[in-house]
Amino acid sequence: MSGSRRLLAIHAHPDDESSKGAGTMARYASEGVRVALVCCTGGEAGDILNPRMDRPGVKERLAELRREELETACSILGVSRIHWLGYRDSGMPGTPDNAHPDAFCNAPFDRVVARLVRVIREERPHVVLGYDHPVGYEHPDHIRVHEAGLEAVHAAADPDRYPEAGVPWQVAKVYYFATFTYERFRVLHEAALAAGIASPYEERLQRWSEQGVPDPRIDARIDVSDHLHLRTKALLAHATQIDPDSSWFAIPDELQREAYPWEDYTLAFSAVPVDPPEDDLFAGIEPEA
Repeated sequence: MSGSRRLLAIHAHPDDESSKGAGTMARYASEGVRVALVCCTGGEAGDILNPRMDRPGVKERLAELRREELETACSILGVSRIHWLGYRDSGMPGTPDNAHPDAFCNAPFDRVVARLVRVIREERPHVVLGYDHPVGYEHPDHIRVHEAGLEAVHAAADPDRYPEAGVPWQVAKVYYFATFTYERFRVLHEAALAAGIASPYEERLQRWSEQGVPDPRIDARIDVSDHLHLRTKALLAHATQIDPDSSWFAIPDELQREAYPWEDYTLAFSAVPVDPPEDDLFAGIEPEA
């Protein structure tokens, strides 16, 4: 895999890849970057959020259907390979799913890190995308991705750690998705109102203001204006999870392209010099010979 630029995104469940960083993956894939993805769980504990799919037999096949949906979405986005870790969706704290012995949150931490190290050493990504510690939606699987992801990046570069997992590889940069921010929703809210469209964000912005949750630091802002339609198409591929009449699609792609055509990221780690704010996740990374 030498020569070309390589990107690896680590996600908790099927559909996370289409709601966080989908335009970025599609853009870089279109530019010839090898884009790979880790999906840590099967999403078994998810609810059926699309009324059209809430019919007999669907819940019983949810893991199978969500796998198919992810494969379709990744094909749309140009993802070259999906690495399935195969853990069970942990559900939310206090639920039976959370206590299941196969749940991702109950897997030995060192084992999770070892498996991610193997993927990193195999894919040899220059850039890894992952999760910051979640605020407001503290799903155990998202927390586990946050904790294990950066640890695996550091371990993958250390020849003394997990020597059985392949040849060490130094990731150049790690970014956290900064998708759901007050600033982004404020801009889209105002753009919707100016266009005479009912905004789905008014109550959310009000809660945000009352709670005083700070926005993440934005170190990179990637223009995905030419790939918003693929992001939308990938989201719709998750038919069990995404209602086409939901707020996800209340603001048309054309208006988003005008008002906020970016996907935002917080830099978590860099082994190369950086000069934020960046408009390219690969800035500062020397191409391989």
